[in-house]
Amino acid sequence: MDFITIVFLVYTFIAFYFFFLFLLIYFQNKNELFYYPKAKKQYSLSVVVPCYNEEKDIGGTIEALLNIGYKGLKKIIIVDDCSTDNSYEIIKKYAKKYSKVMAVQTPKNTGNAAGAKNYGAQFVKTELIGFTDADSYPDKGSVNKMVGFFNNSLVGSVTSTVLVKNRTKFIEKLQAIEYKVIKFSRKLLEFIDSIYVTPGPLAIYRKTAFEDVGGFDNRNLAEDIEITWHLQAKGWKIKMCVPSRVYSVAPDKVKDWINQRNRWNIGGLQTIFKYRNSVIKRKGMLGAFILPFFVLSWLLGLFGIFILVYRLLREAIVRYLSTKYSIGAQTAILTLREINLTPHVLVFLGLTLFLFGLFFTLIALSNVKEKQYNRVGVFTLGFYMIFYLLAYPIILIISLTKFLKGKKTW
Repeated sequence: MDFITIVFLVYTFIAFYFFFLFLLIYFQNKNELFYYPKAKKQYSLSVVVPCYNEEKDIGGTIEALLNIGYKGLKKIIIVDDCSTDNSYEIIKKYAKKYSKVMAVQTPKNTGNAAGAKNYGAQFVKTELIGFTDADSYPDKGSVNKMVGFFNNSLVGSVTSTVLVKNRTKFIEKLQAIEYKVIKFSRKLLEFIDSIYVTPGPLAIYRKTAFEDVGGFDNRNLAEDIEITWHLQAKGWKIKMCVPSRVYSVAPDKVKDWINQRNRWNIGGLQTIFKYRNSVIKRKGMLGAFILPFFVLSWLLGLFGIFILVYRLLREAIVRYLSTKYSIGAQTAILTLREINLTPHVLVFLGLTLFLFGLFFTLIALSNVKEKQYNRVGVFTLGFYMIFYLLAYPIILIISLTKFLKGKKTW
């Protein structure tokens, strides 16, 4: 048995392990997926919205927050990070028209969302502090469904279901599938206290928990991942409210999509490096599961692409050399006696992994019901499973290269 075969078998074992783990969690908790507790009191809330050159979307985001329907909402603090477009003028118009809207501008561009968020957080005096991206649209009633989780004094943050708003282009439709699978996986992780990110489109934090971790890390490109790990390290619980939805504008160009994923990956690598000792110190589920799971997930992707490339190159080289030798020796390349229709065990395992992945994706999609976008085309789903997911490890390699070179800018 060669080295590559051993690596592939280990890879397959780990993939099967996580698949059955998630499947077990799902079947044990499927009746609780959409549960959310009723709030025992009206928690006071302020929402901070970081904004940089979002003149197309910022107005819609403000209106969505104004119409969110939560009576405890005291302030909507829009932080303009020295935009070069007309964003700040639009924000000031809303602030002049609505008393709940507060327009502030950073003294100078902070260079990332974390800086703008932290700047806005200093104006918050309420029990809860929420954050929404400037191109995200929370559903009416979404906050009402989230705040009940704070009845538990150990809950430091509550996240929501993030879905894609724009779905006309093919790249947008692929991301719409991805977001649903991520949403489903994140909820399953909640059942084992292992949510590893509270996404920017809509997340609410207990103010004391937010202050306990010192807010967002200004140096991290994925500040929503880092603060979640920090909360986990401090012993705070993270919850997810599936019925609470927010629609976010996804990249509509491949280049923008790649840039976004590079930023997420580099931020993830920064977080792994920052909390690498959590495994040794056994800091709750962060060290016991979240960090190992995060690293293993990436390693699975990297090993998967390397194994695929190796086998394709090996097959191509062998066929080329065999053909060249056969032509030179004037002998048949293949005889009927040499044809073997018995499938190779590695091919069988690879096909099984693909089918398991498809099964998990279909379960995830079935647990997100939308009136407008409920159907997913067969071609789109097939492309997502075969090509879109294959791009993950490739982008991760690019991100890892940039990270090692020290390219950690927004």
